[in-house]
Amino acid sequence: MFMQIEWSIIPRGDVHPSDTRVYVTMNRRGEIVLNGTAYRRMGEPAAFLVMFDKTNSRIALKPTGATMKNAYPAGPRGRYGGRVVRAHRLLTEFGIKVPETLEFKDAEIDLDGQLILDLRTAKVSARGRAARNRGTSEK
Repeated sequence: MFMQIEWSIIPRGDVHPSDTRVYVTMNRRGEIVLNGTAYRRMGEPAAFLVMFDKTNSRIALKPTGATMKNAYPAGPRGRYGGRVVRAHRLLTEFGIKVPETLEFKDAEIDLDGQLILDLRTAKVSARGRAARNRGTSEK
């Protein structure tokens, strides 16, 4: 019996692990952190409108210009193109409690280009917990 073999070479080191999927967290200060992949897929906007659907406990970040009314700037974060949106008012305005850094494993960019974050399915981030256990801050 003859078996045909077709090997494929897997490239090494070309892609940093954080560049392969959308990764979004929110800490107790209301800082929403997007990895570079999420930011690039959203078109690298200068700012976002921060919206909240109270009925479904969902947050949406809508790309916008920095000069638009109610725009939250997308500040630099990390070495790989990530961004941070400082949205503490979201927490205070709607009474949202975030005791530890949350990870949105099912974060998605919808057909309108908005990043949708569901608080009902968010989980405590292992990275945030590890940083806290080491005694470092989650900056």
